[in-house]
Amino acid sequence: MKPNDVPSFNEMLAGCRRSAVHLEMRDAYAIAPEAEEFAAWKRGDDGSRYDREGRRRGWLDTVREAVGRGVAIRRARIVSEPVSEYIRFEHAGTPLNIEAGESVCWLPRRQASDIALPGNDFWLFDEQAVRFNHFTGDGASAGPEVTDDPAVARLCTSAFETVWERGIPHSDFKV
Repeated sequence: MKPNDVPSFNEMLAGCRRSAVHLEMRDAYAIAPEAEEFAAWKRGDDGSRYDREGRRRGWLDTVREAVGRGVAIRRARIVSEPVSEYIRFEHAGTPLNIEAGESVCWLPRRQASDIALPGNDFWLFDEQAVRFNHFTGDGASAGPEVTDDPAVARLCTSAFETVWERGIPHSDFKV
C-alpha cells in the first residue's frame, strides 16, 4: 500500500473486531509528541506518566473504547538489558495503558534470539491486517506501511504469540 493510501491507526482499530496486538522491538524511540514529556521525566518530573488528562488521554480513550466493544489489546516489548533510559520511561507510564485495558508484557532480548521476527515494529489487527511502524535510525517516525498479505500476517501472528508466551507480565518486570 502506498503511504498516501494507508488508513489511519484509528480507522484500522475502529474496524477491528477481536484483537489488536502490538510488538515493539526498539530500545529507544524519538517520537515528537512525547519529546517534552520524556525530557521532563529525565529531569525527575514523572507526573506526566500518571496524567490521565494530558497528552495520553486520546490514546487511553481509544483503548477504552476498543476494549469496551470486545477487542483484546495486547502489547509486547522486546528489550535489551540493562534497559535503556527510554525503556525506563515507557515502563513508568505503562500502568495507565493497563488501567485503560491493555495487557502488556516484556521480553528480555536474550530470550528472543530464536524467534523469527519481522524487521519492524507492528500492529496486527484480527490476525489479518498488519500495520508496520517504520523508524529512522535515531528513532523518529518514518511512517507506516499496511499489508493484508496472509503470509506476513502469519509471520506477525507467530512472532507476537511466541513473544507473548515467553514475556513477563508488566507487574512482574522490574527495570
